[in-house]
Amino acid sequence: MPFHSATENMAALLRSARLLKFSPSGLLQITRTKRNGPTLSRQYSGALGGRVTGVCSRQISPASGNASSRVWPYAVGCVRNYAVATEQKDEASVAVQSKQAQQFDWALAKLDSSVRRTGRITKTLLLHIFHDICRTGYPSGNQALLMLRSCGSLLPEVPMEERSELAHHVWERLQKLGAQYDVSHYNALLKVYLQNEFKFSPTDFLAKMESANVQPNRVTYQRLIAAYCQNGDIEGASTILGFMKSKDLPITEAVFNSLVTGHACAGDIESAKNILPVMRGAGIEPGPDTYVALLNAYAAKGDLDSLKETMEAAESADCSLMDRDIMQVIFTLAKAGHQQHIPEMVGGLRHERGYIPDAMNLCLSLITQSQEDTAFHILKTFPTLQSERFNTESANLGNFFLKHCVNMDMSLEKIGSYCKELQESNLHTTALSFTLYCALEAKKIGMSLKLMKMLKEQDFPIRPHYFWPLLTQHLKDSNTAGVVEVVKGMQALGVRPDVETFSNYILPVFPSMETAQQALKDAGISLASECFWSSEVRSVAVTNLAELYTILSDPSSPSVDLNMFRRRLILGFRKSTDVEIMVKITELLYKDERFAKQNSKASEVASFFLYSMIDSMSEGEVQAQKDKLRKYFNQLQAQNITISRNIYKGIKKLLESYHVPELTKDVVALVDPKDRVSNGSLSAPHVTGIEGKVLALEKKLAELKAENKPLSSVLRQAILALCAEENLQRALELKQQHEEEMGVSSYATLINLCCRHDNVEEALNLKREMTRKDSSVVLDTSKYITLVKTLSNNNKVEEAVDILKEMKEKEVVMNDTHVTMLFHMLKTVVAKGGAPTIRRLQDTIFTLGLAKPTANLCTPLITAYLDSKDLSGALETALECQKRYNQLPRIHDIIVAMVEKGDTELLQKAMDFVSHKQGEMSMLYDLFFAFLQTGRYREARKIIETPGLRARPGRLHWYAEKCISSNQMESLEQMVGMTAKLFECDRDEMYSYILRLCKETNDWQKAEAVWTKMQEENIIPRERTLHMLADILKNNGQEVPFEVPETWYQQAATTQQIKSATTLPTAKSGAEHQARLFAFCKRGEANEAYGMLKEVDKEGVALGPAAYDHLIRALLAKGSIEDAMAVKDIAASHVPGFQLSDIATNLLIVSHSKKGQAKDALEKLKSMLQVNQVPSPLAINRLVQALGSQGDVAGIQEVESLMKGLGTTLNLSNMVFVNNTALAHIKNGDIESAVEMLEAFFTCPNSTNPSISFVFRKILEDDNDKALDKLSAMAERLANHFACYRPASDLFFQLLDMDKVEDAKFMLARCNALAEQKKVLVSYLSQKAQRPGQVGKIKALLSLIPDFTEKEVVYTYLMKCHVLDKDLLSAKALQEQMQKEGTVINELSLKRLAVLYRNAGETVPFVEPPESFMFYTEKLKKTVAEA
Repeated sequence: MPFHSATENMAALLRSARLLKFSPSGLLQITRTKRNGPTLSRQYSGALGGRVTGVCSRQISPASGNASSRVWPYAVGCVRNYAVATEQKDEASVAVQSKQAQQFDWALAKLDSSVRRTGRITKTLLLHIFHDICRTGYPSGNQALLMLRSCGSLLPEVPMEERSELAHHVWERLQKLGAQYDVSHYNALLKVYLQNEFKFSPTDFLAKMESANVQPNRVTYQRLIAAYCQNGDIEGASTILGFMKSKDLPITEAVFNSLVTGHACAGDIESAKNILPVMRGAGIEPGPDTYVALLNAYAAKGDLDSLKETMEAAESADCSLMDRDIMQVIFTLAKAGHQQHIPEMVGGLRHERGYIPDAMNLCLSLITQSQEDTAFHILKTFPTLQSERFNTESANLGNFFLKHCVNMDMSLEKIGSYCKELQESNLHTTALSFTLYCALEAKKIGMSLKLMKMLKEQDFPIRPHYFWPLLTQHLKDSNTAGVVEVVKGMQALGVRPDVETFSNYILPVFPSMETAQQALKDAGISLASECFWSSEVRSVAVTNLAELYTILSDPSSPSVDLNMFRRRLILGFRKSTDVEIMVKITELLYKDERFAKQNSKASEVASFFLYSMIDSMSEGEVQAQKDKLRKYFNQLQAQNITISRNIYKGIKKLLESYHVPELTKDVVALVDPKDRVSNGSLSAPHVTGIEGKVLALEKKLAELKAENKPLSSVLRQAILALCAEENLQRALELKQQHEEEMGVSSYATLINLCCRHDNVEEALNLKREMTRKDSSVVLDTSKYITLVKTLSNNNKVEEAVDILKEMKEKEVVMNDTHVTMLFHMLKTVVAKGGAPTIRRLQDTIFTLGLAKPTANLCTPLITAYLDSKDLSGALETALECQKRYNQLPRIHDIIVAMVEKGDTELLQKAMDFVSHKQGEMSMLYDLFFAFLQTGRYREARKIIETPGLRARPGRLHWYAEKCISSNQMESLEQMVGMTAKLFECDRDEMYSYILRLCKETNDWQKAEAVWTKMQEENIIPRERTLHMLADILKNNGQEVPFEVPETWYQQAATTQQIKSATTLPTAKSGAEHQARLFAFCKRGEANEAYGMLKEVDKEGVALGPAAYDHLIRALLAKGSIEDAMAVKDIAASHVPGFQLSDIATNLLIVSHSKKGQAKDALEKLKSMLQVNQVPSPLAINRLVQALGSQGDVAGIQEVESLMKGLGTTLNLSNMVFVNNTALAHIKNGDIESAVEMLEAFFTCPNSTNPSISFVFRKILEDDNDKALDKLSAMAERLANHFACYRPASDLFFQLLDMDKVEDAKFMLARCNALAEQKKVLVSYLSQKAQRPGQVGKIKALLSLIPDFTEKEVVYTYLMKCHVLDKDLLSAKALQEQMQKEGTVINELSLKRLAVLYRNAGETVPFVEPPESFMFYTEKLKKTVAEA
């Protein structure tokens, strides 16, 4: 009967009343031998499942007789809208599909990274990725699978109901966008339902699969059984179970685990317990998951005694329960209300590797389920509590806990009690302020205000910027009432809004200033403050210059520094066309001292304002407003307004860079008149064939000998010809006839030929003759090694050793190829010479230093012992290699041989040694692979289930490759199956190994079974894996049961075929031109390439889009923006829809930024994001720096906002925006804003104290003393009042770097605590020691703080500096100083000094440490860490 017909019967069974009773005895006919079910080959049964019609033949209605409706009455048909997949899909463009594939790789990597690090993902990240996928418009099946898979238990911070709703939303949205669903998607949805405990109708689910022409498979039925059992419906589960048995579908451990749960949920705990003996009777040994299912059953009942008994039974059955298993039981106890038993279970936790992320996820799940007290109890058991660092001021345990409590709107009283306990226990020093940070971030106004009140009662300062996050959302929503409410809260707390708060967060929400004043007055908020007046000035400066003039010219208005509103005024001037009012305002600023700071003149302030205005404008803007600026300058001159010569020079430089020098004459008229300054061999005849050549050469030899002429050259050619003909006998005869004329090269050729013919005696004789003629002669390295090989294979070991010694004496150079030849030489000696011969040769090679000891070179000796079955000798040799050379050759093969022989004593010795030298984890992997190799799978499973063991991808990859190369499918399958629960194991990678072997053996049935197994594990396959599986199935004529994603090169090939059909006549010439253009670009000759392209374009020849893009990139790399854009226009005329690539667009942004065209760069960034291109970190860095140098704070904020909307950080530091925003404020003269922003950043409770060296370096380079004074005062204040030393350290080091040692000394006097920052100071030493010429900086630091660290540390870095500077005299002096002081010089420094001696051509006066630099570096690191 066809499978789909059988499925119709399945659906009919489910729709009927329950006729079958579950009988455990019915399972006894199933035969299994492995605990986790059969291997993949025996799990395969029938077709994988194609899109055939007919799972259910009739429409299901929720009739009263519907059993499933009775079980879940409120959920029948819940999947109705999540089933029918669209078969038709619009064709996406090549670019969009290629971008889609890249986005999937990015999304998968992002989610995979999150799961690996924390065991969870956040809803925010998931929605970011979901929106990115939807934005492309062409979601693939794999992307849909990724989204669905992420809507279950990976979201512990989201309630289960919300997770299910999200899954349904994802299903519907992606389906509308054309995603094609197959059985894997339905299985993923079922898994999400189970994880979210969602109630649904299995019959409806099957019916919708049928209507979508998707056939269920074994995984579907297993999960439907789990769904029935989750609700205690044993009848429903037994119906499906009976159907699976009738179709010979394997009944795995997972099915039995579901039945345990089902009986328990039905209240029949005895039947649940009896499932275990039934499993054993069926040949399946209960595993950890089975015991966990039974433990959860007892936990739900609160039966502590049975819990203990079951845990003991699991241990006695070699089923080691991990911490995460116990955590499941704790979660069940909490949900069932049996909190009194939780301490008992918590006491059983072993704090294995990975405990922290698992425990965090447990806490988050408990809080989500309103079990926060239990979560807090778990939190206090974190093993990090025992660390001494939690007694320091940096303790912050429980951040995640407090944040989730805030997000779940927990009562403030309870949160307050948790904060208090954490602080009193010294587990978190700033718990309450961190909670406030979380509340502000979550925009929870009421909670935030209450928390601020609590903090104020504890004398914690509340600053205006704390309210900015609360105001931001109201500002976006234009919610005036919300803004007024927050301002009321500020007033209630005694916090008055400052200028920034009024200007940026309060006033912009109102349509006019009058409306704002009225609304704030009605709310009882006082406006009689200088801050409000300044904010009003800022607001009007941008929108209404006439009104601004009225306000400023009023004599009763308060004094205000121009820096408070200069940036806004510049914006107003740039937008305005009213030159007269601009002149009036400038004149007022020029003459009225109210707008100047103390110690500053109004005329100087106004002059600098003019410079700042021109500086803030882009090149295009200046050119467009040229007439307006000329009129403005002329009217200023008419009003007798003057500027200084320095200001003029600055404006002149700007105008020249903007290519409008004609405005300079208008500006020079403003300069104060007082400030103006005037201011011969033989060769054989040509013959064909090797034999003819030899005869001709021999004839020539005879003629030359008869004429008594030199014949060495012809003799050499003759011998070479004979050797090429492998005619050893004739070559030796010729040598005998002309022995006096034999040259070195002829001897070398003959020796090599003798070695090839294994004529060892003749080879030795020739070598001796050659040495007698010229003892200084050096053979080619490969010929030496060949001679050693021949001698060794003919029992002439001592002669071979003599040759090796000669190689050392004559300083024969060895490269990697020669080392490989040595390995093969030793390998060939294994069969003939045995272990003693190889040991003699190996010791000689290593002792003489001909080659460094490697695992490869040590391998032949081990092989010799293994071949002779001398396991003891093999092990002793391997251990000796480890001790002498730090290599452990063929340890896997040695352990395998011991396991096969059963030599437990030797095996224990080997394991002890490996554990001691390489760590316990390496030892366990060695043992695991040995058990797998020898078929001892039970023992292997015990090893890999060792608590705390984590995945080592390199080791797993090595063994998988070994299995693939030797066609060991069973061993590979066992490894993949056993690592299912291994911490941080990449499951897609593991299954891809099996598929690779399936492809090599053309085993499509096995591949099909792998696909089913991957669905059981709920794995999201990568595109590479799907392609591999699809290829296997297609090559065997099988239907592919999923959508195969198209790769970029397939798409490109298809596109190229279409294009080649239309451009066939010029294909050849176009290809030649394209090759030339690529060559020019590769050599960096962009201008030549551009010239060639213009000629080609005149000929009407079209190139491919890649050629145009390469040339654009080459031109942009040289800063030629205009030429690059011209190439783009040419490309667009030949390639419809041509767009710049991601790389080219990033280069364009960088080029604009370097030229100071920040606005153009910003526009290009926006257009780049609109076409779904991803900017590079370099482009964003350069753009933000350009905006900062122009004082464009708004532009920086816009870029930051765009990056947050990207859904990826691009590995950008947040300090890129912070540092450059500060510099922008400083550029605008608004130093106070820069100081306030940085101070707020460093005093934030969640601050990580990042570096602001960039800011200090820039202001020092610009000689901006005003900014330096303010920022240095801030740094000292942070250090002395807040114990935040990073800014002060940054400034101190920048002063040292710029040779301002006296300034650094004064700063140290004002901030003594800098001398105690040992870690930072040592870090500075390390940084300086990376580049030559930095000894002076280190000595300057030591002169100021001589004893901040041990002398050994200082001397190590100084020695490194001397070596980098190639200063042998200073290095010698340092060594002598250390010897006088009795300071021990470490091996790394000795190694560096020895190299310096050798490079200087001097003899090393001490024994040079023999190991590599890396070896001594790691050794020193380990010593420091242990100290």
